[in-house]
Amino acid sequence: MEQLITFASDNGMLSAVWVALVVMIIVTTVKMQMSPIKQISTQDLTFLMNKEEGIALDIRKEKEFKAGHILDAISLPSEKIDKNDFTSLEKYKDKPIIVVCAAGMSAVQIANDLYKGGFTRASVLKGGMNSWTSAGLPVAK
Repeated sequence: MEQLITFASDNGMLSAVWVALVVMIIVTTVKMQMSPIKQISTQDLTFLMNKEEGIALDIRKEKEFKAGHILDAISLPSEKIDKNDFTSLEKYKDKPIIVVCAAGMSAVQIANDLYKGGFTRASVLKGGMNSWTSAGLPVAK
């Protein structure tokens, strides 16, 4: 313990960065656990689409969507995302909506916007389309 204190006092900047990183990891983890938007697996997405008539909402660019997407996925153009124009999704308001992006990072903000717009069953595919294809699941073109 004495060595740790000595190291911390000798390397103040390094110690401060380390503490900041630990705090950021803890805050992010707690925030994800408390969020109404859940990250779901590829198996959960398949279950929601098959059993509960869930909708996969693909937010990738049109070119990427045409190159390969989840079967029966809906593409939402980026112009509508920027304007929070989810009127085309109103008929799916009571169904699970799973937002899919390339790697699972940018989908969280869209899912939050959907949730704020009254889509209470919005979630995100963990790992995005990359996890879908790496799991060897079918892709439509």
